[in-house]
Amino acid sequence: MKYPLLILTLFGVIVSSLALREHYRTYGDSPCSINEHWDCGVVNHSPYAMMGGIPVAAVGIAGYILMGLLGWFRRYRLLLVAALSGLAFSIYLANIEANILGVWCIYCVSSQGIIAVLFLLATTAAFLSIRRGVR
Repeated sequence: MKYPLLILTLFGVIVSSLALREHYRTYGDSPCSINEHWDCGVVNHSPYAMMGGIPVAAVGIAGYILMGLLGWFRRYRLLLVAALSGLAFSIYLANIEANILGVWCIYCVSSQGIIAVLFLLATTAAFLSIRRGVR
C-alpha cells in the first residue's frame, strides 16, 4: 500500500506545482484555457486562490508532501486524517469553482481526483493496519 500512496502524492505535488505556476503567471494565455467553463487562469487569479496570503496551490504542495511522508513511514491513521482534511478542503474549493466562479481549473479537478483516491487508499490502509494491530 505504501508505494501506490507515494505515487499518488507525487502526482499531487506535480499537479499542485502546475497550479502554482499558473498562479504566478503574468504573461500570455493560460495553457489550460479551454473555453469559458475551463480556465485555470481565472481560478488561480481569483481571490479564492489565496489563503492567509499563501497561494492555495502552495498549501496543496505542502499537504501532499506531508501525506507522502506519512505514507512513507506507514503512519496510515494520521494519513487518513490528513487525506480527509484535504478531501474536505478540495470539496469546498470545488463548490467555489462551481457556484461562485462558474469556471473550473483542470489542475484543480485533477487534484480533487487524486485526493479522493488517496483518501480511499488511506482508509483501506488504516483499516488494515488496525486489523493487524500496527500503528
